[in-house]
Amino acid sequence: MTDLTHCYQILGLAQGASLSEIKTAYRDLARRYHPDTCAEELRAQAQTQFIQINHAYKQLLKTWPTSSFTSAVETTTGVPTTAPPVSPIRQQQDAQLKHQSYHKLHDLLQARRFARAIALIEGLALRLPLDPEVRQWQAIAYFQWGKQLVEQRQWGKAKVYLRKAIRTDPHNQELFRAVEQQLQQLQRRATF
Repeated sequence: MTDLTHCYQILGLAQGASLSEIKTAYRDLARRYHPDTCAEELRAQAQTQFIQINHAYKQLLKTWPTSSFTSAVETTTGVPTTAPPVSPIRQQQDAQLKHQSYHKLHDLLQARRFARAIALIEGLALRLPLDPEVRQWQAIAYFQWGKQLVEQRQWGKAKVYLRKAIRTDPHNQELFRAVEQQLQQLQRRATF
């Protein structure tokens, strides 16, 4: 799928859309089709769609000049973008590591092994600090752990991880609403 027209179509955009439009469309679609947010019977179809969305997004990002992409990443994440160029072999290794880590992270979150999930994703975030998907996965892991801590009545620790989720992916409005809901629930429980 290297046809850019097809990539724009997958993201529901007109050809020549701005970087901001591409990123917004990607985030909306990635949230909608993320396998962890779908009903069990729709998960396989959502995962296929999610993979296509990610691939289309990556292909479109490759067409943007490096300087405009890196400055956009630095602006939205606060992470400096002065990393040295990466060899094709390293890129391939990183892609494979990311793919394997995603599946392992998914399994760990499903098994509610949150401490291991967070350790895995934090390690991946150190390896790939500019990857927006990794930051999104990291925020999801923090949120899931925070939610579990609310259920366990570990309110102080829950608040820490819920806030970490927002700091990790600050532009994710859906996550922000979910965290706010958990914080309100936490506040109600703490007053009893």
